[in-house]
Amino acid sequence: MTAQHIETLIVGAGQAGLATGYHLQRRGRDCLIVDRQDRIGDNWRRHYDSLRLYTPAKYDGLPGLPFPAEDRWHYPGKDEVADYLERYALHWDLPVRLSTAVNRLTSRPGGGFAASLDGDTITCDNIVVATGTFGRTAHVPDVAAELSPDIRQLHSSDYRRPGQLLPGPALVVGASHSGTDIAYELAGTRATTLAGRDCGQIPLPWDSRRIRLALPVLVFAWRHLLTRRTPLGRKEMTAIRLHGGPMLRVKRADLARVGVRRTTARVSGSVDGRPALEDGSVLDVRNIVWCTGFRQVFDWIEPPVIGDDGWPREYRGEAADVPGLYFCGLSFQYAFSSMVFPGVGRDADYVARRIADRTGIRRPVQQAA
Repeated sequence: MTAQHIETLIVGAGQAGLATGYHLQRRGRDCLIVDRQDRIGDNWRRHYDSLRLYTPAKYDGLPGLPFPAEDRWHYPGKDEVADYLERYALHWDLPVRLSTAVNRLTSRPGGGFAASLDGDTITCDNIVVATGTFGRTAHVPDVAAELSPDIRQLHSSDYRRPGQLLPGPALVVGASHSGTDIAYELAGTRATTLAGRDCGQIPLPWDSRRIRLALPVLVFAWRHLLTRRTPLGRKEMTAIRLHGGPMLRVKRADLARVGVRRTTARVSGSVDGRPALEDGSVLDVRNIVWCTGFRQVFDWIEPPVIGDDGWPREYRGEAADVPGLYFCGLSFQYAFSSMVFPGVGRDADYVARRIADRTGIRRPVQQAA
């Protein structure tokens, strides 16, 4: 077993972890970013093929490096995002250690933490958990185990393209962003039903001139109005953390146009191995795509940090009762924008500033090139 000490350990080399590393580095603070993937950006590369960001390139750059695109209104695809993150880490020479999973994190007597890796231990004064907006474990309802084995079941994190599915009808469960995107795509090859709560929609066509006029206003609202400091923002935070965000690119009319059958009834059980909805209907489908989100899994952190709502006890990423523990990349960490590129840089800057203030002695701030 080997051991090393670092001032701040960052778990996760996605956009939140990299942006936090950038801001710490600019403040002259030592840090190490670890990630379980073999390559920076692999979390994005594993998304479904048709995924595009909901914000154009002009809003998608992380601090210090604009997103590369000749057309600033281009909506980047998932592989473009992955390549950009890799380029970002190289551009700023961020200290990233790949193929490294943190299996357990414990508080040390006298302060700081010990992170257990495969055969190694890293001790640190501060730790930033940047493992993603919705945790690390896909959530699939218990009813999935009751369904017939001849139904092909995938979680949205495993879905790539329609060709993965068996011939025949499909049920998509969960009607937030990924659910509406995937249902819309599947409707081109098979009868498709989309089940789940209606999370609302922003009515403007997403690839239109009108959205170019509206998006600056929306981004401003996402960053400055829908925050944890405002009653409207706190109400929205609860809705989004529980049910997901409103429909953006794919709208109700788009789903109807391609023939998606829409129901807000939940999948509540099974009948003869088929999914049954709470309205009493039983669906004879060959495929199910569970777009039911991810579970917050932080049981690897000691002491426990999860509150009664199932989310970490934190404000703006700073743990409420564990000094030196921070989060970055959480849904509504500060605002609606926290879960998209236009907001993650501000959250990372705040976390880095709190770490620098806690650590005390400052080194000269590096200037961005």
